[in-house]
Amino acid sequence: MTLRTLEAALIAAGIPSEDAAYEARLLASHFTGISHAMLLTMRDEELSSPALAAAAERRCRREPLQYILGRWEFMGLPFTVSPDCLIPRPDTETLVEAALPRLPKGAHVADLCTGSGCIGISLAKFRTDITVTAVELFENTARVAERNARNLGVAERFTVIRGDVTKQIFPDGTFFDIIVSNPPYIASNEMEALAPEIAFEPRAALTDEGDGLSVIRGVLRTAAETLTPDGTLLMEFGAYQGESVLALAESMHLSGTILRDAGDHDRVLVAHRPASAI
Repeated sequence: MTLRTLEAALIAAGIPSEDAAYEARLLASHFTGISHAMLLTMRDEELSSPALAAAAERRCRREPLQYILGRWEFMGLPFTVSPDCLIPRPDTETLVEAALPRLPKGAHVADLCTGSGCIGISLAKFRTDITVTAVELFENTARVAERNARNLGVAERFTVIRGDVTKQIFPDGTFFDIIVSNPPYIASNEMEALAPEIAFEPRAALTDEGDGLSVIRGVLRTAAETLTPDGTLLMEFGAYQGESVLALAESMHLSGTILRDAGDHDRVLVAHRPASAI
């Protein structure tokens, strides 16, 4: 297999040509140890690597590149990823970038539906004065988050607890300065239209098997009950859910605004719990 034939195989499998060259280089470099710069000079040289051949077969079956590599970058940080967790996406960086300047000194943060931990761990990495309590429903996913916290040196300030955010998670009297969340928000009737790679990701991290709003309601309810006076919730949602999410927030006495992502889509709710609502 050469870099050129690998790229052609990816295109034949339905991967867009503008992505195939980049992905071919990533796979080849990862499994052969040859640098990206060197690979550019040897597109037609044979790459004798059984591991690369196996990885190419997996990618041609449309298994996500991130799972094949076993890691992916988010906010410039390397995160371990596996089929037990959602793949970190650039859209979610909008949430982290918005949260960082809103963190008060020594903030106690809740990261609901933490998955790989990419949101809460990134915050803890860039702000060494804060602590994060991360909530995850599934044990294997929680272990991925814990591993990432250890690998990135924030395990002492990043604690994972098991919990269902559609129910009461925290004891009465627990409060957070900031709550962040990327809950499952895809409606069940939208799942079949998504890219083939999505089928490899944990379905429960993508959809609530309903209208896409049930877990969002749980996050909003938790925020209404546990944010400090003037505390802030930052929550990701689907590109066409802005109006519904704002209405749900207002029904729980949270005042909210919408941030747009790099693709100019509605993406993050920034909501506050007014002191008068306490």
